[in-house]
Amino acid sequence: MAAVVAGAVVVITRRGTRPLTTPTERAVHAALHTASLAARPLRRGLDAASASEAAPHLRTLTGAAAVVLAGPDGTVLGHDGPVDGTLDEFPVVARRAVDTERRVLLRTAATADAPARSVVVQPVLTEGADVVCVLGVVTLEEPGPGLLGACTEVARYVGEQVELAELDASRARLDRAEVRALRAQISPHFIYNALTTIASFVRTDPDRARELVLEFADFTRYSFRTAGEFTVLSDELRNIDRYLTLERARFGDSLDVTVQIAPEVLGVVLPFLALQPLVENAVRHGVAGRGRGRITVIAADAGTDAAISIEDDGVGMDPELLRSGDLGSEEGVHVGLANVDDRLRAAFGNDYGLVVETAPDAGTKVSMRIPKFRAGIRP
Repeated sequence: MAAVVAGAVVVITRRGTRPLTTPTERAVHAALHTASLAARPLRRGLDAASASEAAPHLRTLTGAAAVVLAGPDGTVLGHDGPVDGTLDEFPVVARRAVDTERRVLLRTAATADAPARSVVVQPVLTEGADVVCVLGVVTLEEPGPGLLGACTEVARYVGEQVELAELDASRARLDRAEVRALRAQISPHFIYNALTTIASFVRTDPDRARELVLEFADFTRYSFRTAGEFTVLSDELRNIDRYLTLERARFGDSLDVTVQIAPEVLGVVLPFLALQPLVENAVRHGVAGRGRGRITVIAADAGTDAAISIEDDGVGMDPELLRSGDLGSEEGVHVGLANVDDRLRAAFGNDYGLVVETAPDAGTKVSMRIPKFRAGIRP
């Protein structure tokens, strides 16, 4: 681990601290620091803004007079350093490098405004051999083996960061698709019954009908929102309360609900719609299947985690199906469980999946743990 103390870089070890005194140590530290600075914009994906932000750091890594980044079509996205007389020819040469997937050397003649230059035009490939962009390294001298080697390594590094950015984007798209799947699950199983229940109160109890319409509007507004893949536990619980208000209007005294929430965990961040499908399953299989039932929702403080459980005394499920991992084999409950389990593990790791305790005619208890803090995850 490195730190800055009184203007000097030191290395912290188990035996104490010592300054980075040798040229090799200082060079390695500087290169790693510069690479990390270049990685930040590249991990957002390659566009004009990220290319312009990364170019100065890539220039430092190569030790070149200038650096140019272009898209696979040769369009210049960003550059750093003196490039007068270079950018006019660069797109054509960049496309040639992309077509051949080989390095191309571009030489520009001296002019009254700029000296002669050599430009190493290096296609940047991913592991799958797809060209994602082009790196141009400008030098005032004939490029030697050292510079050519640096171009190759920096291009490989850029390709890895752009590929990681695409993986991040793919994961985000998958998360959004899973949330959309949960929203689609809500629609057929709940909305029709809610509207039917509200309609039954229109003539007999208009004030009650108006209250339920407002609860339904707030429920759908939250459930179908477009902002973010995460939320805080207090917002998720508030939406569950709206859902249960509508279901209690439908089932009356047949639905007994107990909610116990520790104030310390209300600000915990968790995946959006991580609880609602579990509560809906409890209602469908704990009450709808038997005519009446009891549901208990608990969120407790568990040290560094929040311990959350949803339990019903309904018809239960086949534990063998759950142990087999084939949660997606039945429509409804298992699809919802598998979706939430996958999203929890993706967000927090495999130690944070769902735990299901169930048996036929013995009810179901679904439990989860959510870390109170996880770097990079916020609502």
